[in-house]
Amino acid sequence: MKDILSELQDRRDNARLGGGQKRIDAQHAKGKLTARERIELLLDEGSFEEYDMFVAHRCTDFDMQDNRPYGDGVVTGWGTINGRMVYVFSQDFTVLGGSVSATHAQKICKIMDMAMQNGAPVIGLNDSGGARIQEGVDALAGYAEIFQRNIMASGVVPQISVIMGPCAGGAVYSPAMTDFIFMVRDSSYMFVTGPDVVKTVTNEHVTAEELGGASTHTRKSSVADGAFENDVEALAEVRRLVDFLPLNNREKPPVRPFFDDVDRIERSLDTLIPENANTPYDMKELIVKVADEGDFYEIQEDFARNIITGFIRLEGQSVGVVANQPMVLAGCLDIDSSRKAARFVRFCDAFEIPILTFVDVPGFLPGTAQEYGGVIKHGAKLLFAYGEATVPKVTVITRKAYGGAYDVMASKHLRGDLNYAWPTAEIAVMGAKGATEILYRSELADKDKIGARTKEYEDRFANPFVAAERGFIDEVIQPKSTRKRVARAFAMLRNKKLSNPWKKHDNIPL
Repeated sequence: MKDILSELQDRRDNARLGGGQKRIDAQHAKGKLTARERIELLLDEGSFEEYDMFVAHRCTDFDMQDNRPYGDGVVTGWGTINGRMVYVFSQDFTVLGGSVSATHAQKICKIMDMAMQNGAPVIGLNDSGGARIQEGVDALAGYAEIFQRNIMASGVVPQISVIMGPCAGGAVYSPAMTDFIFMVRDSSYMFVTGPDVVKTVTNEHVTAEELGGASTHTRKSSVADGAFENDVEALAEVRRLVDFLPLNNREKPPVRPFFDDVDRIERSLDTLIPENANTPYDMKELIVKVADEGDFYEIQEDFARNIITGFIRLEGQSVGVVANQPMVLAGCLDIDSSRKAARFVRFCDAFEIPILTFVDVPGFLPGTAQEYGGVIKHGAKLLFAYGEATVPKVTVITRKAYGGAYDVMASKHLRGDLNYAWPTAEIAVMGAKGATEILYRSELADKDKIGARTKEYEDRFANPFVAAERGFIDEVIQPKSTRKRVARAFAMLRNKKLSNPWKKHDNIPL
């Protein structure tokens, strides 16, 4: 018996060593942690249950039968984050470059199937050289099996991808179908075709970092939702995100203890809106002052900064926030901000996370670049996302809400549950100057007359009371009491029930 137990321990030690100490040292020299070190940091101490530790590949081509390391380049299993179950796979770059084989893919598929069956999030720590060339189509088939599970799990359990090394070719499509993608600066990259292929085909000279680094994907492409300085910070932030999310689409988001007064009055909000209607202010100040303990987890902070998306808590409950940012492009909606917000709204709706919308939007960004880029269709994505969402929706208009952008931003007409406005709100088809120039075109030559007409239009329409008269605004509230009013609104909506007509699926304007 002792011999068998000793052999088991030897095999386990061998498996835990991955590609060997030399390769582990090389991984550390690059500033990267090993697959197992990452799991230890991500999960609660001592909670990891590993599966398939002794799995080895079955390839015999290219003398591969002589190199069959345990685990086959990926560590899989489940554990807990702050006591809540998650499934995890962590690719091991020290074993054959973390390349994906048929058995490597089978291991990932097994825990994804378990996650779906048992209703818990899947977190993938990606660090792989791509498909294992020696296995050819078997490796490609393995990728496709993973893709299919990403699709089936979408909207059922949260899926989070952390890119902690290379991720190229077909490998990028699995993270692309997950809900959140995070990257590590200077040590991770994602691209479909690498710099050498790009140079050969298009004659463009570009580095891996420029082509698919963290800065590129958080600022330009919007592929990634955030980037962090190192593995440790990235894993800590993933733990923080998981705390905001439900385990699956049939559970409510977690409720955390909170130590903030729900009735807290923020007098500084009474002076947040500048006297001059064209002067910007920072919408994040409002979000932070409304949130429990000022805790705001922002998503896609560096992309389309004219709109803000992220999570806060109100009375300990997770709430998704979408807000126009007057500091960037005056808070206009455009192609990028519409896509960013639409995806976020759809995620919240899929996982029963209520949505809070702060509105200060002068309209859609004009210009040929926007029209040629399809701003009509992209803007319609956000409109569609808000309109189909059945979760509790509370909206606060702080200043401008003009034209079609007023409709799009969770208006009463898109089944907004409670729509509030500050006294500083201006709800109209367009700004006073533009409106009077159209309405009184014949009087444009007379500056005094047109000035009086503009003042008259402002007095009549540049306020929230016309919309309130029609019931499109439920209440005009004092800015300082925003936290209290919004928290009470969500408390009232806690048992909301609303369903859409039966359909196989919708056809959102992609």
